[in-house]
Amino acid sequence: MSVRSGRWRRIRALVVKESLQVVRDPSSFVVAFVLPALLLFLFGFGITFDATRIKVGLVVEEPTPESQEFVASLSNTRYFDVRQSSSRLSFVDDLSAGKISGIIVLSGDFTERLARGDTAGVQVITDGSDPNTAGLVTGYVQGAWQSWQSQRNFASAASAPGQIDVQPRFWFNPELESRRLLVPGSISLIMMMMGSLLTALVVSREWERGTIEALLATPVGTLEFIIGKLVPNFILGLCAMTVCVLAALFVFDIPLRGSLIVLVGFTAVFLAVALSLGLLISTVARTQFVASQMAMLVAFLPGLYFSGFLFEIASMPAPLRAFSVIVPAKYYVRGLQTIFLAGDIGSVLIPCTLILVFMSTVLFVLTARNTRQRLD
Repeated sequence: MSVRSGRWRRIRALVVKESLQVVRDPSSFVVAFVLPALLLFLFGFGITFDATRIKVGLVVEEPTPESQEFVASLSNTRYFDVRQSSSRLSFVDDLSAGKISGIIVLSGDFTERLARGDTAGVQVITDGSDPNTAGLVTGYVQGAWQSWQSQRNFASAASAPGQIDVQPRFWFNPELESRRLLVPGSISLIMMMMGSLLTALVVSREWERGTIEALLATPVGTLEFIIGKLVPNFILGLCAMTVCVLAALFVFDIPLRGSLIVLVGFTAVFLAVALSLGLLISTVARTQFVASQMAMLVAFLPGLYFSGFLFEIASMPAPLRAFSVIVPAKYYVRGLQTIFLAGDIGSVLIPCTLILVFMSTVLFVLTARNTRQRLD
C-alpha cells in the first residue's frame, strides 16, 4: 500500500505542478481557446461550398410563355444573378473575361419539345478553368429545372407524357448547407492541432527552461510522468471542445442529433490520441519551435488533406488513400459529422472509436519507451 500511495502522491503532485504551469502560461490558453475560436470562425464563415448570386447569361432564342416561366424561376432564385439576351454571342466575351460564370441557352424549339414530351433544349455553357464553379452552375440549373418541372406538373395535375416525376429528398442536411458539413469537420481539425500543440510544448519547454534536470533527479516513473503531463491538458482540451460545441450550436446553428454523452466520450478518446501524439513529439524535440513545427507537420496538415474534411478521399490515388488510414482525424471527422447530423449510429461510431483507442494505445506505448530512455 505504501508503494501505491507514494505513486499516487507523485502523480497528484505532478498534476498540480503541471496545472499551475498551465495557469501561469498564457500560451496554453491561446492554444486552447483563442486559436480554436479563430479557426472555427474562419472555417465557419470564411469557407463555404455554397454559391449565391452566380452571374450567368441567359439566352432565350424564341420567347414563349413556357420559356418566360422558366426564366422567371431562374431569376427569382438566390443562386443566380441573371442577365438576359437573345443571342449567345452577347455573352461569349464576358465568359472569356470571367465576368460571368456560365451561359444558359433556351433553344428555339423549347416549347415544342415540352409539348411533345421530349427533353427540352436547355444548354449550359460554363468556364472549365474553374471546375468547382462550373459544377455548381450545372447543378443549380438542373435543380432549378427539376423544381420548375415539378411545379408545372403539379399545376397541370398531370405529368407530361414520357417524363419522369423526380422528387429528391436529402437526409441529414435537407437545406444542403455546406456549413453543416464544414463546422463539425473543422472542429475535428482544431482539436487535433490544439491537442498535439498543447502537449508538444510540454517537455520541450522543460528542456528550454532547464527544469527537466529537477524531474530527472526525482523518483518519478515514466507512467507517472506521462499521466502528470496528460491530465491537465486533457481537461483543458475538453474545455476547448465545450467552447467549439457551443459555438457550433448557437453561432453556426448546427443541429446536434446525437447524444451529448456520446459526443463527450468520443471526443475524450480522440483527445487521448492527439495529446499522446503531441507528447511523443515533445520527447523528441528539445525546443518549443521545433516541437510546434513538428506538430503542425504530423497533425495539422494530414488532418487537413486526408481526413475527408475538405477533400474526398475516394477520389485520391491508391497510395494516398492507404496513407489516410493512419490519420486519426479521418475517423474523428466521420464520427463527429455522424453525431451532429445523423445521431448515434453505432455502425459508424463503434469502429471509429476502436480504431482511435488502438491509435492512442500505440502512441502511448511509443511515448513511454522514448520517455523512459530520457528519464533513465
